[in-house]
Amino acid sequence: MPTAAHPSPLPPTENHLVAWLRRAGLLDWFLPALAGVVGLAYLFPQAGSPASPLPWDALTTGGVALVFFLYGLKLSLSSLRSGTRNWRLHLVVQGTTFVLFPLLALAVRPLFGGVQGQLLWPSIFFLCVLPSTVSTSVMMVSMGRGNVPAAIFNASLSALIGIALTPLWVRAVLQPTGSSGEGLSALALSLGWQVLLPVGAGMLLNPRFGAWAGRHKGRLRVLDQVVILSIVFTSFCESFAQGVFRSYAPTTVALLGVGMVGLYFGVFGLVAGASRLLGFAAADRTTAIFCGSKKSLVHGSVFASLLFPATAATGALLLPLMLYHALQIVLASIMAQQFGRAALRAEAQPET
Repeated sequence: MPTAAHPSPLPPTENHLVAWLRRAGLLDWFLPALAGVVGLAYLFPQAGSPASPLPWDALTTGGVALVFFLYGLKLSLSSLRSGTRNWRLHLVVQGTTFVLFPLLALAVRPLFGGVQGQLLWPSIFFLCVLPSTVSTSVMMVSMGRGNVPAAIFNASLSALIGIALTPLWVRAVLQPTGSSGEGLSALALSLGWQVLLPVGAGMLLNPRFGAWAGRHKGRLRVLDQVVILSIVFTSFCESFAQGVFRSYAPTTVALLGVGMVGLYFGVFGLVAGASRLLGFAAADRTTAIFCGSKKSLVHGSVFASLLFPATAATGALLLPLMLYHALQIVLASIMAQQFGRAALRAEAQPET
């Protein structure tokens, strides 16, 4: 008979269930927190919108800068050089962002017939020619235990390339009127002080504090997750507060959301397959997948106002992007957690 000192174990079926939930990430605090912030955004959209008395933009911007400073603190100059030399990985990421995505949008164009379809497809194409995110791409790669130096390089490079390639794609296919070089310069400046400068400052301090960052990488990972939660919250708050989802019928929005999920997983699978065919290491596959599958809401909002000035369709133009942005954070967060656990299990296995 079991005693207090030796309690009876859980039934085997319960043990298996708990193990499966843990492997799926459903016992991790981060996933319930994701659902929680989306629910809060729906109930209190003004709390995280630009009308909120809290300076959410400054808080998230400062959080992203701090995260990149800590990334730099963990990087040595030699590791970054090694990341920049991985030209095959860079070609996969940039080719996915600026070639594969637009070609997929062009391929499905015949499916969008009728007046509403003809209005909806340009917004989908606009989404597909945007650069990758910077902050969330690198944070997801870090959570998935990928090649962080290469992720920083590719995410930053994507944002810089997008300043030139996104307007070229839009002008070639959608032919908008008007543009502003001043806004593009401001975008490049923001990238510099929010990403490049913090990373550079952290790298300069790496010889002195790099070991400390390595010892506290678990706590620093929690900081990454908190920043992602703040980005999710403000993104959903802005969507609900601005009534973006009222622009279309509920069935149209639902079908568009399904399409955005299909687009994400389609690109995810194609990049994963290409990375395996090219013989990428596990860390490089993680980097290619999470950097190549992202699209930037920040850049999209700026480019929409620059390339489509004073048009009534600008709000509708951002609907697929806002859906994709929200979905990519939620889906990538779940998958990055799973990638990270798989990498830890692989590291824990003894070498044969």
